[in-house]
Amino acid sequence: MSKYEKQEEVLQDRNSYSKTDQDATFMRMKEDHMRNGQLKPAYNWQFSTNNQFVVNYTVEQTTTDTTTLPAHLEEHEKLYGEYPQVATADSGYGSEENYQFMEEKEIETFVKFNYFHKEQTKKFKSNIFHKDNLCYNPEKDCFYCPMGQEMTKHGTGTRETTTGFKQHLTYYKAQNCKGCPLRWGCHKANGDRIIEINHNLERHKQVARKKLLSEEGVKRRKKRCADVEATFGIIKNNKGFRRLMLRGKRKVEIETGLIALAHNLAKISA
Repeated sequence: MSKYEKQEEVLQDRNSYSKTDQDATFMRMKEDHMRNGQLKPAYNWQFSTNNQFVVNYTVEQTTTDTTTLPAHLEEHEKLYGEYPQVATADSGYGSEENYQFMEEKEIETFVKFNYFHKEQTKKFKSNIFHKDNLCYNPEKDCFYCPMGQEMTKHGTGTRETTTGFKQHLTYYKAQNCKGCPLRWGCHKANGDRIIEINHNLERHKQVARKKLLSEEGVKRRKKRCADVEATFGIIKNNKGFRRLMLRGKRKVEIETGLIALAHNLAKISA
């Protein structure tokens, strides 16, 4: 039990750690010749770039990017005394918590959410059964199912994320699905269909969708690929830096800073 408690203390909110570097977390790397995933101890780099210059970096221990954005932006504020005016990121950062944070900090956001590209397809738009395609009546606070019957408010709930952020959910229930000729494609539950809606997230997605599909949004999305992704490509492939030399989060942060500094100096002298 004593050994278990020590391991729990090292883990904290992670699900793994390395015996040779307890600050490192096992992450899936595509490094073998078949490009298959291999679990190796690693750190999650977060870079902010501007014209391929690294302007901010943080080192995280989580395997996903979603929960890293607020701390990364806080670090930017510490460095420059203000938050960035505009932020562009991929769908890995498109969560309600991140949208809410950037809205409160008055950051103009061009951040994709899950299914952003998928919802632009003809197949998705023609799917009348998907809850995102159901018609919502804000005056009555109800949805309309594919058959046209009202799905009235059935209750509310709260869900807490791993970071402690609370999501407020609303449930809507169809009045009578029995004998419906469209039930085969609508849902497979025994009773009437119930859908879960996060109205605050839907509001953020609506704002993000409008920005991302605008002319400026398209330009920023194209530039992001050639900006931050190219920076990682230069460091990892062109410069051949694919392995950290130091151990421990603090030392890795210093090493990452030196790498970012060397990259910026090389860009200036090029």
